[in-house]
Amino acid sequence: MKSVSSRRPYRIGRSKTGLGLFATRLIRRRKFILHYTGRRLPNSIADYIDNKYMFELSKHWTMDGSSRRNVARYINHSCKPNAESDVVRGKIVISAMKNIHPGDEITYSYGANYFKSFIKPKGCRCAACSSKTAVIRSPRRVAKRRKATKRRRRTKSRR
Repeated sequence: MKSVSSRRPYRIGRSKTGLGLFATRLIRRRKFILHYTGRRLPNSIADYIDNKYMFELSKHWTMDGSSRRNVARYINHSCKPNAESDVVRGKIVISAMKNIHPGDEITYSYGANYFKSFIKPKGCRCAACSSKTAVIRSPRRVAKRRKATKRRRRTKSRR
């Protein structure tokens, strides 16, 4: 029996932050991954729609990517992304910034405005920030444990 492989180099899967898009085979640097698709809306209308899948094309147009047919909506934010988005002739193109290996999550930066509005209030949970906070917390935990141990030793010696 032959194994059937997808012609797409990605799959939707469970991520640390919900659903995400993962590479199923090697995606080389600067290679096209997929388009971000959806309805084109004038910015005047898009400003009144409460939707986190909006992608601004220009100062006049916005793409509503909330449709489930838009697979690119599953690409999560990262402060150290491996892909980037560009607007080329009115279409949003997602391409690799570096080699993406099978099993790696495909990520790109959502931009400063989106970050300030949606991500910062809840706290960034991307892999880069999670590893950074783990490194920062680790010495703090060690210092706390040392202080607690010293306190216990002092109270035992005073008895």
